[in-house]
Amino acid sequence: MNLRCLLIDDEPPALEVIESYIDMIDGLEVAGKCHNAIQAFTMLQTTPVDLMFLDIKMPKLLGTDFLRSLRNPPKVIFTTAYRDYAFEGFELDVADYLLKPISFERFLRAVSKVMQSDAPALTVSDRLPTLPAEKELAPSERDAFLYFRADRKMVKVFTKEILYVESLKDYIKIVSANARPLVVKQAISSVEAMLPSRDFVRIHRSFIVAIDKISAWTPSHIDVGGQELPIGRLYQKDVGRVLKMEI
Repeated sequence: MNLRCLLIDDEPPALEVIESYIDMIDGLEVAGKCHNAIQAFTMLQTTPVDLMFLDIKMPKLLGTDFLRSLRNPPKVIFTTAYRDYAFEGFELDVADYLLKPISFERFLRAVSKVMQSDAPALTVSDRLPTLPAEKELAPSERDAFLYFRADRKMVKVFTKEILYVESLKDYIKIVSANARPLVVKQAISSVEAMLPSRDFVRIHRSFIVAIDKISAWTPSHIDVGGQELPIGRLYQKDVGRVLKMEI
């Protein structure tokens, strides 16, 4: 039996991201979508729900306050752009706390945790290409993508098209092969955590590059996308291991 999921977020693009991820997973189905906690409260009176994907900062009522108001809430995964509520989420005993933009890999880990105790093992739907056994869902083997918040929109970026990511103080610049650079207010460390390590390598405190896009290298620099990027001293060993070179 599928877990019935209720999606609650005041931003339609964010709802679309979660809905698209659910559609790729056997064992999950969308029971409903709401744009605020008041709509969700009404829906819960008549609709069976096993799992809520709940945004926190919404108009009318915060997701945390909404959760406190429920006597017998379903399992909850917070989906938010704010880290400040992590401890509050722990106090409310939520199943997981996902920071936007949410990668499919991170989403999969969260729902696996929810289903682990009371359901068969989570499987990827046949709506995705079949992957080799005993292997993680590698973005290089499917059209993996991430969403980034820019200009009040959630912008889709396919990981296979990324050339490199550059840190610009409080912002990052994502340089892709077939699109204009995308500037996003986000730390480069958080993007590094979202990108698959088999496909990307941190070469400098300010740069992450796609391994298969590297066209040339020296012990001090890497060429990618027509740009020469520096290799930081602290990252030389990791870069050397990936490129099988001695530095």
